[in-house]
Amino acid sequence: MRLSEFDRAMADQFGAGAGAVRTDLALAAMGGRTAAEALAAGVAARDVWLAVCDEMDVPAERRYGVGRLEQRRH
Repeated sequence: MRLSEFDRAMADQFGAGAGAVRTDLALAAMGGRTAAEALAAGVAARDVWLAVCDEMDVPAERRYGVGRLEQRRH
């Protein structure tokens, strides 16, 4: 997962609250760091996304493949 995909996934799932989730929610799986802190420390965006999903009880169907743009049709 690229950082841009992480950002899209956060916006799609949390809307206007995505920024607050990113900077304010302490993630147990990340040692109490926020998503922003974990990303800044070099943790893979996919791992951070899954940690956010666990903390926020995001349903499984919303966790995988989100944030990806649709394939362009030629």
